[in-house]
Amino acid sequence: MATFDTTRTAYGSVMAVSRVTSFVTGVFGAVVAWNDARVTRNALVSLTDRELDDIGLIRGDIDMVSHSDFIR
Repeated sequence: MATFDTTRTAYGSVMAVSRVTSFVTGVFGAVVAWNDARVTRNALVSLTDRELDDIGLIRGDIDMVSHSDFIR
């Protein structure tokens, strides 16, 4: 007697969906990281030199600090 196994998935289509999902997730994550860096930079730029000194930064550190989240 012949049997037909219906419990297996079509691996090809699952892999394609997984790759698309992974790509979309990566793009979304990159956009979120870029926006976080932008918001951080804008917040730091709006601080006075005295306020920056209070948190241990100088104006020259702003780009490095804001982009460190984007690179990670």
